[in-house]
Parts: sequence; structure tokens; C-alpha cells
Amino acid sequence: MPLYGEQTRRAVENFAIGGRPMPPSFIHALGLIKACAARVNGSLGVLPSATAAAIADAAERVAAGELDGQFPVDIFQTGSGTSANMNANEVIATLAARALGEPVHPNDQVNRGQSSNDVIPTAIHASAALELVGLGSELDALAESIEQRAAETTDVVKTGRTHLMDAVPLTLGQELGGWAAQLRACRARLADAGVRLRRIAQGGTAVGTGLNADPRFTEAFAAELSRRTGLDFAPAPDARAAIASQDTAVELSGQLRVLALALLKVANDLRWMASGPAAGLAEIELPALQAGSSIMPGKVNPVIPEAVAMACVQVVGLDAAIALAAQDNRFQLCTMLPLIGADLLEQIGLLTRACAALHTKAIERFRVNREGLARTVARNAMLVTALAPMIGYDRAAAIARRALAEDRAVLDIAREQTTIAADELRRLLDPRRLAEPTNGPELSRASGDRAVQEDRQEGD
Repeated sequence: MPLYGEQTRRAVENFAIGGRPMPPSFIHALGLIKACAARVNGSLGVLPSATAAAIADAAERVAAGELDGQFPVDIFQTGSGTSANMNANEVIATLAARALGEPVHPNDQVNRGQSSNDVIPTAIHASAALELVGLGSELDALAESIEQRAAETTDVVKTGRTHLMDAVPLTLGQELGGWAAQLRACRARLADAGVRLRRIAQGGTAVGTGLNADPRFTEAFAAELSRRTGLDFAPAPDARAAIASQDTAVELSGQLRVLALALLKVANDLRWMASGPAAGLAEIELPALQAGSSIMPGKVNPVIPEAVAMACVQVVGLDAAIALAAQDNRFQLCTMLPLIGADLLEQIGLLTRACAALHTKAIERFRVNREGLARTVARNAMLVTALAPMIGYDRAAAIARRALAEDRAVLDIAREQTTIAADELRRLLDPRRLAEPTNGPELSRASGDRAVQEDRQEGD
């Protein structure tokens, strides 16, 4: 039996558009807000203590997810989210009235000192802040996993690639370390945005002036929400700005887009590295999680990187929707709040699960083809880059072209076309040393000057 009332029923009738209600994490945040507001109103004497306690208890059931089925209002509803707010007010009022044995009014008591215009922006911030905790944990775990694999492969030299073409070598550990550094930077960006996310509009009521709220409510509410969640919430520096715009949501969405692109880069690199195996790069082997084809027996596809890539593309699309929704802010209110809240939470959820999938089903489990990597890097014509400071760019390029044309090692061609000693050439063209130039080969000034002089004379 529905616990909600007439306003919710009308909203269900009017907003049959999207076919899905607000996300559970948003509803849970609404419950937290109502519980904290009731406790504060009770402590300030704005509500009778028994009424405040009953409202808080009922709201905590909403926050705990016990009543998700009582929240049917569509995402595509009134732009302020008033219907979602009233859905919560009505459900909580019904439960509180049952506990008290007397009526509890959804507006006058559950919504006391509040407006949809400050409740919904606060719910957007609070729900996103809480969900970011999980994303941060999964992102940290993924970065740590990549760093562990990087430490295991510091001795594996491979061909670098720019423009998808052969480039100078690096170690697989260095390549993976670059991924981890990129993700760590994303983590720092999200943490920075999180500071502003925890600045909330609650207490500003309809237009940010605080009308009908106790003057002490704003600070007390932020303190109570902080106590209840363990996060450091505080009143927004200016409630009018916090209600009239959704700049922080746009900022967070943008940082989530950055993370999506970083994960997309990792996913695509994994796909290329695992390509083949006979006719591709075959640098690594991803785990065979399932059959890759309904017609080609034995085919294995990079299913996790592909799924992650699709999730990342969706996050980028949601970011565009959030930006467009946030521009619909005329005068004192942004009027696409439900869409912003729903899309922001979808972004966070997608990225949280994408990080977990990459970590546990790809990064931890791929096998390195050490032998194949060694063969490829040994025949990399771009090793000749190490000779350019000694013999010049043009002569080095000629060696590279000949090595490719004759399918021979650069070392062999360089022996024929330079006067650099064989031992010195081996040292200069050692892929391992080229991958670590700070510890790599450098000709002594005397031998280097002599080699350059002789080669230039020979070239003349």
C-alpha cells in the first residue's frame, strides 16, 4: 500500500516520461536531509521533540533504503524537484503519524524550515559526496593494482608507439606507471571538487534568503549532516548562488569526464596490446572470460576493456547533458535539478563499477608476452635515434630506412654505415639503456667527437 499522498500520486500521473524514478542514492540522501532537519528543528524548539523524533526515525528508514519502492516519481518531473521532495515529505509524514498516533503534516512539520529549492540542491551534493567515497576507493585500488604490475615489469623493455607507429623503447613498467599517474591525478581532481561539493544550500529555503527557517538552522543542519555521514559538510558561502546555479555539479561532472577519458585510454591501450594474437601486437594476453564469437570457435575478445570503454563514453554524454541542464538557471533557481542529480549519480556509479572491473578482471590478470616483446624491440628501427647525436639526423634516418627495407637489425646496418666501434654500437643501441636515458649510454666526449668527425668525413 502506498505511503505517499496526493501530491505524489499527481506527479506519477503527470510525469510518465522517463520510465524510471530518481536513483536510490538520491532518495537515501533525501532521507538523511529530512532526518537531520527534524533533529535540528527539535533541538531548536521549532518542532515538538516527540514529533521531531518520529519524523527523524521515519526519515532514517528512507535513508537506509527500506522504502525505495515508495518513491515512484519520474526523473523528468518539475525542474525544481518539488515532486521528489514532496514524495519524501508524504512518506515520512505517514510513518511518523503512525508512530505518534496523531497526524503529521508533510509541509508544516516534515518540510519545516525547508524548501524544495534548497533540499534538492543539497540532496544532489550530499548523494554525490557519499557516492564519491566508493568511487575513490575503487579508483585507489585500480591505481595500486596498476602500480603493482608496473613494479613487476620494470625489466620488460618494449617498443614505444606514437601515432600507433614504432617509437623509441620504454619499459612496460614505465608505460603502466604512466597510467597510474594519470589516474592518481584524476583522484586528486575529484578530491578538490569534493571540497566544494560538501558546501550545501540547505537553510537558504526558496531563494537563498532563509525565509521561514530559524536563523540558527543553517549551521546546525550542516553540523548534524556531518555528524551523521562522517563527511565535512558546511553551509555554502552564499546560499543564493548555491540555489540559483549548479556550478559545483558541473565542475564535478567535468572531473568525472576526465576520469572517463583516462579509463578509456587504459582500456584502449589494453585492447591494442592484446590484439591478435597471430596478426596483432600480442604484447599481453587478457584473461579468457567468455567465448568471443558465436561463429568463430576459440576466439577471445577484450570484453572488459570494451565494456569499460562504453561506460566511459556514456559518462562523457552525461556530462554534456549536465552542462546543458545547468545552463537552465533563470534568476533564483536552476530548473533541471532532477536531471542533474540523476545523471551525476549515474556517472559516479558507472565509473565506480568500471574501475572495479578493470582492476579485478583485466589489470590483475593479464599475462605479459615477454618473449614477443623482446623480439619486437630488437628489430625496432627507431633505436637509431640513439645515434642521431653522433652521426646526425639524416644519416640516422637512412640507417632506419635501410633496416626497415631489408628487415634487418639497426645494429647490423649501423656497423656497415658508421665507424663507431662495434662494442660502442651495442652499448648505444641497447634497448634497456635507451628506455632509461638518465642511466643510459653516452659516448665519452673523446670517443663521441672522434666518431662524429670520422662519420662526417666519410659522408663528405
